[in-house]
Amino acid sequence: MQDIIRQLDEQRAAARLGGGQRRIEAQHAKGKLTARERLELLLDADSFEEWDMFVEHRCHDFGMSEARVPGDGVVTGYGTINGRLVFVFSQDFTVFGGALSEAHAEKICKIMDHAIKVGAPVIGLNDSGGARIQEGVASLGGYADVFQRNVLASGVVPQLSLIMGPCAGGAVYSPAMTDFILMVKDSSYMFVTGPDVVRTVTHEEVTAEELGGAHTHSTRSGVADLAFDNDVEALVMTRRLVGFLPANNREKPPRLPTTDPSERIELSLDTLVPENPNKPYDIKELITKVVDEREFFELAPDYARNIVIGFGRLAGDTVGIVANQPLVLAGCLDIKSSIKAARFVRFCDAFNIPIVTFVDVPGFMPGTAQEYGGIIKHGAKLLFAYAECTVPKLTVITRKAYGGAYDVMSSKHLRGDVNFAWPSAEIAVMGPKGAVEIIFRDEKNDPEKLAAREREYREKFANPFVAGHRGFIDDVILPHETRRRLCRSLAMLREKRLENPWRKHGNIPL
Repeated sequence: MQDIIRQLDEQRAAARLGGGQRRIEAQHAKGKLTARERLELLLDADSFEEWDMFVEHRCHDFGMSEARVPGDGVVTGYGTINGRLVFVFSQDFTVFGGALSEAHAEKICKIMDHAIKVGAPVIGLNDSGGARIQEGVASLGGYADVFQRNVLASGVVPQLSLIMGPCAGGAVYSPAMTDFILMVKDSSYMFVTGPDVVRTVTHEEVTAEELGGAHTHSTRSGVADLAFDNDVEALVMTRRLVGFLPANNREKPPRLPTTDPSERIELSLDTLVPENPNKPYDIKELITKVVDEREFFELAPDYARNIVIGFGRLAGDTVGIVANQPLVLAGCLDIKSSIKAARFVRFCDAFNIPIVTFVDVPGFMPGTAQEYGGIIKHGAKLLFAYAECTVPKLTVITRKAYGGAYDVMSSKHLRGDVNFAWPSAEIAVMGPKGAVEIIFRDEKNDPEKLAAREREYREKFANPFVAGHRGFIDDVILPHETRRRLCRSLAMLREKRLENPWRKHGNIPL
């Protein structure tokens, strides 16, 4: 028995050491934590239960039979975040560069299978050079096995990917199918083909950072939802993000007791919207003043900034927030913002998170670049997402809601549950100036007459009352009472039940 215990201790020590002290020091020298150090920061103290510590690869080619490390380059298991169960895997770059083998993939698949069974989020800490070349197609099969689990888990349990090192080739597609991707600046990157291949095939000179770094993916491609300065910040913020999410699609999000009164009023909101309809303002001021404790967890803040998405709480309940941002492109909907918001709306709907939409949208972005890029199909993604959505939907029109964009942004016609408008709201087919120039084009050479027509149109249509007369708006509310009215509406909708007709799945315009 003593021999077995001694062997156990030796194997555990070998697994914990990973690729050895020298490689651990090299990892630290790059400003990166090791796989196990990351799990210590991510999970509650002493909550981690490790599985498959003794698993080794089964490859005998190219001298691999002489190179075996317990754990095979990935640490897997489960633990808790703020007392709530999560399943985790953390790739160990000190072991074969974190490269994925058949056994490595099996470990990841095992915890994903269990996460689906018991209904708990999956968090992957990715730090891998890609497929283990020595294993050939076996490692590729391993990736496909992981991909299949990603698809089966989608909409069943939340999936979060932290990119904390290289993630190249086929390895990028597993994170791409998860719900949120978080990256670390200057030490993580994602791309299908690396700079060397790009140089050979297209003759472009590009660095790994320019091609697939955190800045690139959080500002230009939209692949990453957030980018952080270091491993520690990324892990701390992941804990915060998980706090907003339910464990699975059968549960409601966790409630967080708050001392912030749901009846609180914010008089400063009465002057948020400028008198000049063409003057911008910051929609984030409205969001932070309405949510509990002014805590708003924004996602993709540097990508498609003309729309704002993220999580907040109202009276302790998690809500997803979608808001047009007048500060950027006047809040117009374009290709990028439509895709960004549509994916977020579908996530919230999958996981029983009510959606609050703040509307100030003059329409869809015009121009050849948008039309050639497929704004019709991409804009329809947001329309499809809101129309399909069955969770409670609360909408507040703060100023402009013009044309098809009015319909798309969670209007009453798309089964919006409670739709409010501020007195400053303008709900119409288009702005007064454009409308008058079309309706009264014969008078375009008479500025005075045209100005009078514009005033007439503004009085008749550029207000919330025409929509209110038809029941498209449930009430015109004062800006300072927005929080109170939203909290009351959310409480009323807490037991909402709505089901779409049975189908295998819809066919969203991808």
